Amino acid sequence: MKQKILVTGGTGYIGSHTVVELQQAGYEVVIIDNLSNSNIEVLDGIEQITGIRPVFVEGDCTDIATLRKLFENNPGIKGIINFAASKAVGESVQKPLLYYRNNLNTLINLLELMPEFGVKGIVFSSSCTVYGEPDVNPIDETAPIKPATSPYGNTKQISEEIITDYIASGAPIKSIILRYFNPVGAHPSALIGELPLGVPQNLIPYLTQTAAGIRKELTVFGDDYNTPDGSCIRDFIDVVDLAKAHVIAMSRMLDGEDKDSIEIFNLGTGRGLSVLELIESFERSTGVKVPHRIGPRRAGDIEKIWAEPTKANTVLGWTAQVPIDDTMRNAWAWQQHLAEKNK
Repeated sequence: MKQKILVTGGTGYIGSHTVVELQQAGYEVVIIDNLSNSNIEVLDGIEQITGIRPVFVEGDCTDIATLRKLFENNPGIKGIINFAASKAVGESVQKPLLYYRNNLNTLINLLELMPEFGVKGIVFSSSCTVYGEPDVNPIDETAPIKPATSPYGNTKQISEEIITDYIASGAPIKSIILRYFNPVGAHPSALIGELPLGVPQNLIPYLTQTAAGIRKELTVFGDDYNTPDGSCIRDFIDVVDLAKAHVIAMSRMLDGEDKDSIEIFNLGTGRGLSVLELIESFERSTGVKVPHRIGPRRAGDIEKIWAEPTKANTVLGWTAQVPIDDTMRNAWAWQQHLAEKNK
């Protein structure tokens, strides 16, 4: 058995897929989640895939007493992967204080407790939103950090600064910051996937729910951008590829004595795909039509952004592997699994 890892927000979308990859790599996993945007049944899916049910603590990471108790009850945690954050751009514009309180207090509490309990490193789930509207694409890690276009994006920028300042102060920890582009898809087993509570804020669950007839139609926000088909361009990365990068990052932090105390990597495919192209990929790979219409632009949306992932490819030895059509098929299989389960 490898080291014990704490995954905050571990029943969420990216968290649950990362728990699967960690367990399959031999790590022992402890999850804490307040279930504000996830379902306890996710643990069943993780167990079905891996044969192991991770330790689960229901709790809020903004409460330092809860976190301290978790560390006391689960001694020997060597690394943390922090997914415990609110993450909808639109909602953050409406509820900025919720985002600042949740995303920043969680991180500060974790960092404060790490030296006390001998935790060596933290993998931080950041975002390409820190780059704002980029001057050039593809975008690498040396690109300037632009003013955030949403409170959500700002919490990611501030969190990166908090980690950097804390390590610079001499804190005996390491951190790898992973700037994601756009995670999509589901586990190929169709046993876990993206499961938003209420109306989805993200594109793919809204798309699959529309294809399944749960939603009337999908709105594409704008077709007048300076892109080949007028819709926004993103770098869509399969969630399992993304999860695997966290396992590599954790191994690098815990096992690499000579590594820098803080490292930053972009995680993307290196290819930009427009929203309309993504819909086309879904229809092509599943044979299912997605009723959609063009709506007005959405506040806070960036026109086009995709990754230059060379640093992650060479330094981490990680590359995005799953073709977009396979990702779309997996997302649809997950939607069908949910429909079957809810019959």
